Amino acid sequence: MCTRVALVLEELRISGLGVIADATLPLAPGFTVITGETGAGKTMVVAGLGLLFGGRADAARVRAEPGRATVEGRLRLGGAAREALRARLDDAGAEWHDGALLLTRMVNAEGRSRAHVGGRAVPVALLGEIGEHALAVHGQSEQLRLLRPAEQRAALDRYAGPPHEKRLEAYREAYAAWCRVSAELIRRRRDAVERGQEVALLRLGLDEIGRVDPRPGEDEELKVEARRLEHAEALRSAAADAYEALAAGEADAITLLGTARHMLEAATDVDAGLGGLAARLDEAAALTADVSAELRAYLDALDADPDRLAAVHERRAAVRALTLRYADSADGVLAWAERARARLVDLDTSHEALAHLETERAALEAEVAGLAAEVSAARLEAADRFASAVTAELAGLAMPHAGIEVAVMPHPPADGLRVVIGGVEVGLGPEGADDVELRLRPHPGAPSLPLQKGASGGELSRVMLAVEVVFYAMAGPERRAPRERPSHGAGPDGLSTLVFDEVDAGVGGQAAIEVGRRLARLAHTRQVLAVTHLPQVAAFADHHLVVEKDATGAVTESGVRVVRDIDRARELARMLAGRPDSDLGIAHAEELIALAQSESHLR
Repeated sequence: MCTRVALVLEELRISGLGVIADATLPLAPGFTVITGETGAGKTMVVAGLGLLFGGRADAARVRAEPGRATVEGRLRLGGAAREALRARLDDAGAEWHDGALLLTRMVNAEGRSRAHVGGRAVPVALLGEIGEHALAVHGQSEQLRLLRPAEQRAALDRYAGPPHEKRLEAYREAYAAWCRVSAELIRRRRDAVERGQEVALLRLGLDEIGRVDPRPGEDEELKVEARRLEHAEALRSAAADAYEALAAGEADAITLLGTARHMLEAATDVDAGLGGLAARLDEAAALTADVSAELRAYLDALDADPDRLAAVHERRAAVRALTLRYADSADGVLAWAERARARLVDLDTSHEALAHLETERAALEAEVAGLAAEVSAARLEAADRFASAVTAELAGLAMPHAGIEVAVMPHPPADGLRVVIGGVEVGLGPEGADDVELRLRPHPGAPSLPLQKGASGGELSRVMLAVEVVFYAMAGPERRAPRERPSHGAGPDGLSTLVFDEVDAGVGGQAAIEVGRRLARLAHTRQVLAVTHLPQVAAFADHHLVVEKDATGAVTESGVRVVRDIDRARELARMLAGRPDSDLGIAHAEELIALAQSESHLR
C-alpha cells in the first residue's frame, strides 16, 4: 500500500504546451515515474507543474493551436499546509470540491497569463504561495531552492535539529526587540530639535491655559452675564413696569382677576357653567402672583455694579484669547490641553527617557550577541556532520569521489548591529551572524566551488536528492512507517510533493539502482514524481506513466498511459534495449521489478 500524505496532487491536465496537445496525467501518493521516448514531452510535464505553481510563463512553449496553454491540477490539501494557506485561500474566495482545490493557469501566445484557484480568478502570486507549501522541483533547468543562500542556511538549520531551531527562534525574537528599541532611540535622537520645539510650544500653551484656568462652558456663562450687566437699567425698568402692572397699581392684574372671579362665582347659582371659568381665573390669579413675586426677587438681585461688569469683560477677554489660539470654545480649550499632556508623554526626550532606552538597548544587544554566538556555534558543529551525510549519499549516486563542504562564514559588518564573536567583528541580521554556503568538490584535488558555480545540472539534481534523503533519514522511524502503515504529513522541510527531472542524468548500473532506491524511500513521507530514462529507477516506482506521441508528433489524451504488470515490463524492456517485445529484455525488466519489490519492506 502506498504512503498517504497531507498534501497530494491528484490529477494534472496539460493542453497547448510544447508537444502536448491535450493530456491528462492521473497522479497518486507514493512514487510515480514518467517515462517515454526522447522528445515525447516528459519535460513538458515538469514545465506544466512549474506553470501551475506560479512559475514564469514562456510564450515560446505555447502551441500555435489553440494559441494558449492551459494547465489544470486538483490538489488535496490537509494538515499544516491547509492551515498555513487557509487565510489566503479564504480571502481569495476559493471553493473546495470534495476536499480538493482546483488550480488553473492559462498562458497565451503573447505571454500573458491568468490564474484561478477554487474557481476564482487570483493573482499568479497566489499559485506561487501554494507552491511554496506544496512543491519542490529538482531539475536541470529549474531554479533550484538550494541555490539560494537563504535556503542553504535554512537547510543547515533544519539539519542542526529542534534544539538549535528553538535557540534560533529565541534569537529572532531578541533581534526583533533590539531593532524596535534601536529604531525608537534613533528616531528620538534624530528628531530631538523638532520634538524639543514642539514640547516648548505645548508647554507654553499649557502654562497659558493653566494661568487662565477656564471652567467648562465658562465662555457662554460670561457672555450671558455681560449682556445682563450691560443692559441692567433697561432690564430693571422692564421688570419694574411689569411688576407694577401685575401687583403694585390701583388696578393691578391680580386685583382685576380677583374681581372678575368674584363676579362669576356670584352668578354660578344661575349658570353652574360659570364656576369652571371662575376656577380658571383663580389659577390665573395664582400664576400672576407667582410671576410678580419672581419679578420682585429679580429686581432685588439685579446688579448694575460697573466694577463687576469690568471684571466680567476682563475675564471674557482672557478666555477669548484662549479660544482664538487653541479651540473655538472653553470646552475645546480644555480638550486641547488634555491632548497636549498626552502628546508630551510621547515626546518626552528627557535625559531620563533616553537613558532608559539606551539601557534597554544595551541589555538587548548583549542578549542578541550571546544568542548569536550560540547559534553560530551550533551551525559550525552541524556543518561538518551535514557535509559528511550529504557526501555519503553522493557516493551511492554515481559521484563516489565528490564531496560537499558547508562553509559557515561571519556575516560582514554593516550599518546594523555589530558584535564581536570569537574575536571577530561580525554584522548581525534576522537569521544570525552567519552566511552559509554549500560547496561542491567534484573530485579530490579539485577546488570546492559554490553549488551554483561548481556543479552541472545533473550533479545539482543529485545533490538535491542526497539532501532530501538526508532529511528523510532525520525524520526517524515514526516518520518512516512501513508501506502497510500509511503515514500522514509532509516531509521534514514541510513540502509534500517533490519533482525530479532527469535526476539520473549521467548515471547507470548500480548507481541507477541507488537513485531509484532513494526516491522510493522519500515517497514514504512525500509524493514523489520523477521523469527518468533509466529502467533501474522506474522499477522502484509505485505508479508508472508512459508519455507517447501520436503520428502527428503531438501528445494527445490517449498519449498518456498507466502501465502495470506485463505492460510495465515491456516499457522497461524498451528503456533497456529499445525493444519492448524482446523476451530477454522483458525478463531483465521483470527481474528489476522483482528486485525493487523485494526491497519494499526495507524502504
